[in-house]
Amino acid sequence: MARRHLAYPLHLPLLPRKPLAPALLAHRALCNSSTLDTPAPAVEAPADTSPPPANPPRREELLHETVLHMIRRRQWTTRLENSIRLLSPTLDAPLVHGVISAAGRADLALQFFRFAYRRAGFRPDRDTFALLVPALASRRMLNHARCLVLDTMPSFSIAPDEATLAALIAAYGKAAIPQEAVKLFRMMPDLGIPRTALSYNAVLKAILCRGREAMARRIYNSMIAEGVAPDLSTYNTLIWGFGLCKKMETAVRVFGDMKAHGVAPDATTYNTLLNAWVRAGDLESARKVFDEMIGEGIERNSVSYNIMIKGYVEAKKVEEAVALFTEMGEKGLRLSEKTFAALLPGLCDDQGRVAEARKAVDDMAERRLTPKDKSVFLRLVTTLCRAGDLDGALEVHRKSGQFKHVLVDPRQYGVLMEGLCAGGKCDSAVEVLDELMEKGTLLSPKSHVLEASAYNPVIEHLCNNGNTTKAETFFRQLMKKGVDDKAAFNSLIHGHAKEGVPEAAQEILAIMTRREVPTDPESHTLLVDSFLKKNEPADAKTALDGMMQQGHLPSSGLFKSVMEALFNDGRVQTASRVMKSMIEKGVTENMDMAHKILEALFMRGHVEEGIGRVNLMVENACMPDLDKLLVGLCENDRVMEAQKLADFALDRDFDVSFSTYDRVLEALYTEEKTLPAYSMLCKIKNKGGVVNQKGCDALMESLKSEGYSKQADILSRILTENAQSTSKRGKRVAMSA
Repeated sequence: MARRHLAYPLHLPLLPRKPLAPALLAHRALCNSSTLDTPAPAVEAPADTSPPPANPPRREELLHETVLHMIRRRQWTTRLENSIRLLSPTLDAPLVHGVISAAGRADLALQFFRFAYRRAGFRPDRDTFALLVPALASRRMLNHARCLVLDTMPSFSIAPDEATLAALIAAYGKAAIPQEAVKLFRMMPDLGIPRTALSYNAVLKAILCRGREAMARRIYNSMIAEGVAPDLSTYNTLIWGFGLCKKMETAVRVFGDMKAHGVAPDATTYNTLLNAWVRAGDLESARKVFDEMIGEGIERNSVSYNIMIKGYVEAKKVEEAVALFTEMGEKGLRLSEKTFAALLPGLCDDQGRVAEARKAVDDMAERRLTPKDKSVFLRLVTTLCRAGDLDGALEVHRKSGQFKHVLVDPRQYGVLMEGLCAGGKCDSAVEVLDELMEKGTLLSPKSHVLEASAYNPVIEHLCNNGNTTKAETFFRQLMKKGVDDKAAFNSLIHGHAKEGVPEAAQEILAIMTRREVPTDPESHTLLVDSFLKKNEPADAKTALDGMMQQGHLPSSGLFKSVMEALFNDGRVQTASRVMKSMIEKGVTENMDMAHKILEALFMRGHVEEGIGRVNLMVENACMPDLDKLLVGLCENDRVMEAQKLADFALDRDFDVSFSTYDRVLEALYTEEKTLPAYSMLCKIKNKGGVVNQKGCDALMESLKSEGYSKQADILSRILTENAQSTSKRGKRVAMSA
């Protein structure tokens, strides 16, 4: 602030009406608030004939402007008050009135006023309150304004004037508090304030805006009874209020009383009555009033035409509205944003008038008019897309972004993308999507959510053309708005799977599971295939499990692919678990892979698991080839695994040839597994099987040589008696062995 004044030479007075001493005080006050980096320039000598500066000196700042500059940029503190006192020790009325009038902010004006009369000795007058109360009322600081009128003014023995109270009454009406407006109005006689048409007009408007037409009639009647002559504003207010309440008979009666009392209606009166008829939906009566204006010598202005155009559009009589719009242009009347706002809704929804609607939008852009109803662009774009004029829709969309204060509705982007995709212009739809994402409109919490028919075609196109990442970014913005669309999720999974990014697809599946969104079996299949193509069979198995957890049944080919991948990767037991799931789900095709897994389990020593899988297959009518499996184990020197499998087959009475059992016994003889061979031979004899006698004799000799004479005697007795033992007895023999 110091620089604002000390930039002038010191020989010039700071304030033209003050002597040098106040200027020096101002200099001291401003130096208190800020420190100068350079000293003030010296006073020029009278004889100095140097040329004038290139830039002319700035206008000297008035004192109230200086005070305003201070209080606007500094917090209200005691230091600020002291600075104002140093600038002007006595605050006179012109200074206070100037600050209040130019403050712009009612709270600053009130703060300065309180400082002036409480701490600076200022005594306000009627003009001070006439400035401050309306300023507070216009900013909805109604309690402060009321206290000033009812408390502060009487403390200074100042009676409020009617204009001040009328402003406060009108403010209560705008704030939708008509009861307070009526209280103030009724207090006026007690305050010694005569009520004229000014205060009556204020209270009538305050109560009519809340629909209290009965109270308005009573106040109007009391106005007549008190001898207060209604003026033009009174009648206009009554017609407006009764029209707002759709009391048209009363409004027409007031219009007649107006003429009877010698008050000539003007254009505002006719426009008010015209608007009342349009609001009531009676266009015939509105047209009569509109035509009557010419007979009464009242020139119809833009407001008159705007009202009629709006009424015709709302009544679906667009032809008449267009005719009036054309008539306005012929008469040279001003076309405002209200004119276009009234006409465009009728043009935008009619496919036969899209050309006229586009011309109207071009006129608005040329005149730099912004429509009050921003939805006209959305409606016009929708109509153009339905009519198949996609280029026109794109042009209107681009032009809508040129208007000031117009934030394009996300639904407009959605309608445009849907139309472009349906018309085969998917690349243009992607460009519109890029614009939407760049502006971040979807991230606004107040923005509307797009329809599924708008975003699904674009997402599908992006996923089918290698842009799944962009599609996912777009859809994640939609998810923040609460969108859980099954088709979009599945499109993303398809896209990531096709692009070889199964991890991203798996993450999308996890999101669907958390949000309880139904999944598509084809999506799971693509995810499994994608992991298999990346040679990640373990992840493929996890994806397959997730597919089954979601209630989908994988195909036999998918099961086989996963089992083969796991088997080739050396994950035999994991492949065995997949085989178990496949059989439990009732899928019995491609069992050749199951036999390979069984053989591998036994070859690796996982006998219990292998036997369990054999039992599972048998229970599900998928009998494995045990003969081939036993022979293969014997050939690969897996004798004990073969013996355990053979025992299991004998216990369950499976269909295995005795020649295969002989092969297993032979392998046991060769490996000198005497007791297992003895146990197995007993079971075979109990089943009625025929074995090689020489082998039996060799086995008995081995038993005796190893000290198992009891088992040798039992075996000899069985062979000698040649009697077939029952199954229970055979079990006892085996247990004693």
